[in-house]
Amino acid sequence: MIRNFENKTAVLTGGGSGFGLECARIAARLKMNVVLVDVQQDALDKAEAEIKATGVKVFAKRVDVSSAEQMEVLANDVQAQFGAPHFVFNNAGVGSGGLVWENTVADWQWVLGVNVWGVVHGVRLFTPMMLDAAKKDPSYEGHIVNTASMAGLLTAPNMGVYNVSKHAVVALTETLYQDLKLVSDQVSASVLCPYFVPTGISQSHRNRPAELPHQKATKSQLIGQAMSDKAVSSGKVSAAQMAEMVFEAIANDQFYIYSHPQALGNVQTRMEAIVQQQNPPNPFAARPDIGEKLKAELRS
Repeated sequence: MIRNFENKTAVLTGGGSGFGLECARIAARLKMNVVLVDVQQDALDKAEAEIKATGVKVFAKRVDVSSAEQMEVLANDVQAQFGAPHFVFNNAGVGSGGLVWENTVADWQWVLGVNVWGVVHGVRLFTPMMLDAAKKDPSYEGHIVNTASMAGLLTAPNMGVYNVSKHAVVALTETLYQDLKLVSDQVSASVLCPYFVPTGISQSHRNRPAELPHQKATKSQLIGQAMSDKAVSSGKVSAAQMAEMVFEAIANDQFYIYSHPQALGNVQTRMEAIVQQQNPPNPFAARPDIGEKLKAELRS
């Protein structure tokens, strides 16, 4: 929980676009120090210029969050410039689709590297720093927000690697929350679980490292990309609205942050099937036309 954001420090991965940039805009409005982290240099430069123009202190650094070494340098830089941060947003993420057996080792390494290891590094490096600050200062307030997805609570077909990565983030963050409650009343955590919100995640391949092997996209991957593009672009909840929800959650120590609470009916159905030892429910029960279309395309 953070009640007063002014003069506090926010570290935002994926800060060059989407949720990260929108949270940076709010942080600047609240007069926080802003640390922008992104792997895409042009987006980072543009974001840095925009946030600096508001008059707050800004530190921008190009970082591949999947790299332990680069994240360690970032943590040291933040400590040197601002001390322990107060808000850490482990938000950088990439998308991936296709039938789960068709993803290559490189696909798994890339998606898990960014979506899971990026969060792991943020948690393992900044949490001790924040807890140390809390011990030294009874007035210190800190909060970690990790970006997962509704895909971290559901298991939609044709996007297995992404599902796995986001389920890991949910489990990691729930555990982080419980662990923090054991040792401190001054540092807490939340998990962000957006559904379809217009951001750049459906075009994640723009930042796929050149050194990772590429293979020609399979039919299922092309279908998955098209479905993702359509769903994300048609989202009615904006990234800016989600960023407002993030700051409200931090102020209220609210753990789960949802863009589309109506999707929780599918989560409840899934959980009931688990408890009752039933087979996984049809993910297209509410929209059988989409399920039949996907099945027909994959079998054609």
